[in-house]
Amino acid sequence: MVTINAQQALSQISLLLARVESTGESYLICRDGKPVATLARARQAEAPDPLAPHPELAGKILYDPTEPASEEDWAIW
Repeated sequence: MVTINAQQALSQISLLLARVESTGESYLICRDGKPVATLARARQAEAPDPLAPHPELAGKILYDPTEPASEEDWAIW
């Protein structure tokens, strides 16, 4: 991680962003010698698979399979 002062980061923001994008290099931005922020590549959040089972419900039966179906359950048939 490269340390850079805030004034320099402000004057070179386009160049710094291009370097972060192309090389993945990150920068620690300091003001008066104290760390204030980090300029780094943003992480892409993965979209959940809509067809994947819910992790908490995977493999669980949400009803009693031995219980007889009611007339309401059979109404659509």
